[in-house]
Formats: sequence, structure tokens, C-alpha cells
Amino acid sequence: MNEITNQQLLDAIKDLKIINDGELQKFFTDAVKQKIYLGNLLLEKDIISEKNLGIVEAEILNLPFAELQYRNIEVKVREIIPLEVAKKQKAIAFKKDHDALSIAVRTKPNQTFLDFLNKKTGLKIKVFYTTNKDLENMFNSYIQDSDNEFEQILTRAKQTTYGTDEEHNSPPIIELVEKIISHADRNKASDIHIEPEDEKALVRLRIDGILQDILQIPLEVFSKVVMRLKIMSHLKTDEHQAAQDGKIQIKGEDEELDIRVSIVPVTDGEKVVMRLLSERSRKLSLTDLGIKEKDLEKISEAYKSSHGMILTTGPTGSGKTTSLYAILKNINTRKINIMTIEDPVEYDIEGVNQIQVNPKTNLTFAAGLRSIVRQDPDVVLVGEIRDDETADIAVNAAMTGHLVLSTLHTNDAATSLPRLIDMGVEPFLISSTIKVLIAQRLVRKICQACRVSQNIDKNDLKDTLPTSAITSLFENKDKKDVYIGKGCPVCHDTGYKDRIGIYEVMVLNEEIRDAIMERKDAEEIAQIAIKNGMTTMMDDGIEKVKEGITTIEEVLRVIKE
Repeated sequence: MNEITNQQLLDAIKDLKIINDGELQKFFTDAVKQKIYLGNLLLEKDIISEKNLGIVEAEILNLPFAELQYRNIEVKVREIIPLEVAKKQKAIAFKKDHDALSIAVRTKPNQTFLDFLNKKTGLKIKVFYTTNKDLENMFNSYIQDSDNEFEQILTRAKQTTYGTDEEHNSPPIIELVEKIISHADRNKASDIHIEPEDEKALVRLRIDGILQDILQIPLEVFSKVVMRLKIMSHLKTDEHQAAQDGKIQIKGEDEELDIRVSIVPVTDGEKVVMRLLSERSRKLSLTDLGIKEKDLEKISEAYKSSHGMILTTGPTGSGKTTSLYAILKNINTRKINIMTIEDPVEYDIEGVNQIQVNPKTNLTFAAGLRSIVRQDPDVVLVGEIRDDETADIAVNAAMTGHLVLSTLHTNDAATSLPRLIDMGVEPFLISSTIKVLIAQRLVRKICQACRVSQNIDKNDLKDTLPTSAITSLFENKDKKDVYIGKGCPVCHDTGYKDRIGIYEVMVLNEEIRDAIMERKDAEEIAQIAIKNGMTTMMDDGIEKVKEGITTIEEVLRVIKE
């Protein structure tokens, strides 16, 4: 942000009174020393939200602020500025009236660019300021017409003749692999599946948690693609009957991508799954993840403690590790020793000592954790509590002056407590060590390019939603307008684009601790927590439905997982 100095931002933030002057001055000094923008540091530490920072920056630049996140921007309006130009100018067209075109920017546009738009449209150009996150999301919403490109590459791959020694280095095969990965990265896919069938191989992407078919590859081309991926991930090219795991590092569109590669033998050949590990997840704050202000305060109080345990719970793929990484980002300083034991280590975090589980050398969670506590740690992250031994060591570490972060596979926050008792942890240890339990799911967000309003009837949901959710949603009315996505090219006709979390955050107060000591069941504990102000995942989901972020169907889908 070259146009806004750290001093200008410091003066503006001071007036907001969101942080005491002493702490703000410390962040300012750190930013100057590290030669980074103060706003980025405040975002990292969850001091200010991206939207509020954008509003402050807009005032400094004397521009009106535009929030793009929930706008239904017409494709033809957005595409007035071609993607390459939009990225270069850091600008997006978001509204067109009969006499004006509104654009949102991250830097004051030069006059040449404004004249270009004026000449192209014949309209007056209104300039607004927006957040970096909103702008990036809009860039990702440009329709990417890859079908023709894939078809052209496949045609060249089928027409090329070569010897076996050079097949994986043939330009069309290299280009096809790069195209599949770049297409996945551009569409924010978490995984790429390439699987053989009787007459072809299928490429599927997991986007927003759902697998989508994108490409069919002839089997003769597929075998060369697998060979190419084995070479890239340093695996044995002559091994076809055993499972192999490797890693690829590749330059994505805007960042370095770490890709975990798994190849396993199946009846029709070999199946490849690639997990894309992007810096985007590394940089997410707790606010970005969708945690409400009152729950953020509970979590913040817990991680500022020098001891105790913070647990995240939910099924595989519900974002538990991302939540813990966001907490680590907030407490990571040179003054403390942070150590992790993970399977696998998903992201490298600067300043954190990370250990990869390795069963071949007997480096299990329990063995690794036992070694970690002898390494003088202040904070310990255990990727997952899977067994009685790991649970016992983790709880004892939390008892003896360490802050322990970990995950459990349970359906909700309350169920985690009896689960730990089942694992042999004494109730008095659970009640005295656990600070907060975070249960979560990831719901898909409604696509903003095709979002439309829909009127729903309370009676139609009586058999689907709990009474409390219906009361919250309809607010004593019989009908309610909610948003849905009708499907468009931007969201691959799904009606959804991107994901956000729904949460329940349970703080262990005296009443809950007493219930644990009395070995009360999860349902009784949950009722106590709700009585004391806990928002359930269902309630949080319904709030996000009311805000137009997601749909009732999506909330029900993930909660029933």
C-alpha cells in the first residue's frame, strides 16, 4: 500500500480507539523495523477486520468505500475490464448505471486508465475503494474458459509420437499437467483426483468440499500424465503395485504451491490424488474463518493463557487445523517456543518447530509429544488426539504449564468431554485443563454472481429444522425471504463459491466443570452451555442464512455429516 504511510494509518487507527495507544505504538514500531505495512500486521493479529481497515484506508485516500463481498455483480459489467488489465490496475468494475460506471480499486487509478474506461463505455467513471480480499475474490470470479485449451492440449498429446524414455518430458504432457494444476489453483480446489476407468481417465477437482468433473483423458495420455507426476514428485516410475507418497513444489498464479501427491494401485491402473496446500489458508485470520465477535473474545482469552488446552472438533475436512494455525499466528513471537507434532505437516510456519509423524521410525503422536515436552515448549500443537496415550500426555502437558492446542473427531463441542473420559482421562483433569472447545463445519457460500432472493414458508421446514432455528429464522412471521444461488458459469452451476465456517464455542465454566465431575452425558452438558450463552453450530448457521451468506440446505448438509 504505497499511497498510505504507516504514520497516516497510525494516526487514523488511534482515533478509532480499538486498541490502546501503547499496544498500537508497539505494532507501529514492529512494522517500521520489519519494513512492512502496519495494516497487514494489524490484520495478522486480529486487531482490526479487513473491512474496517478498508474503510479507514478509504477515508485516508478520500475515496468512498465499497464492500463487494455480497454484491450481485453482472458478468458483463465485471468483464468491461479484462482480467489481465484488472490485475495490473488493481481495479474491478462492479456497477453500471445509465450515466456512470462504478469501479472499486486498491490504489488510486491513473488518468490514462480512467480515460480508457470512459472512452470504452462513454460513461462517467466513479471510483470507490475496496479491500484486497474483495478484489482477489472478484479476480477469481472471472469466467475461466478452459475447455478449449484442454481440448487443444489433448489433441497435441494424442498426435505426438515419442519413445518411452522421453514420454514424460513431451511438451503436450508437461503443458497438460501444468494446466490441470493451474486450473485447480485458480478455482481454489483443495484436491485433484485423476482416476482410470475402463475406456478413459477422469480428472475431478474438489471445490468447496464437493468433487466436480472437469476433464476426460484418453488412457494412453493418462499413463504419461502419471509418469510425469511421478517424476515431479520424486517417486519410483517403475513401481505400479504399491502405494507411493510424494511432494511437488510449483509456482502458482500468485504464490508457491505445495502439493502432496498420493498414487495407489486400483483395479484399472493407478489413481492419483493431489492435495493443494496454498498460502491462502496460512494467512487466514479467525475473523476471516467466520467466527463471530463474541466467540472470538472467548477464544482470545483462552489462547492468551500460559497453560491449559484448546480443542477443535469436527469431521475430516471441517477446517480444524486451519483454525489452530490461525491461533498460532496470533501468539507466534520470538519470546516463546512453539512446537508441533502433525500428520502431515500441512504448512511451514516461520518460527515454529514442526515435527512430522513417521510410523516407520516409531515417531507416533504419543512418542513425538513425549519428546516435545522435554524441549522446553511454551505452546504445543498436537495434530490430533487419536489414542489414550496421546490424550494422557497432552492433558498432563496442559496441567504442567503448557498451552496445548489439538483436535478431536467428535460431532460437537459437548461430545468431546465424554470422549476424553472414554480415552481414560480422569474427569478432574479434563475439568481443570480444558479452556475452550471449538466445534466447527465448513459451509459453502452462495455465489455472488448468481445470488437471487427466494420466499420460503415456515410450514415447509417444520420437519427439517429444529424449533429454535425456525423461531430464529422467521421471527414470528410465516414467510421469509432468503438468498440462494441459481447457478452460473462462475460457480460451475453449483450456486456456491468459497466456504466459511459455522461454529459453537464452549467455555468451561464452573457449572460445566461440575457436570464433567459428575460424568453427565454430552446432551446435559450441551444444555448447560446453551443456557450459559453458547451459540450452537445450527444457530450460527441460521444466522449466516439470515445474512445471505449460505443456505438452509447447506447448513443441514454439513451438520448431518
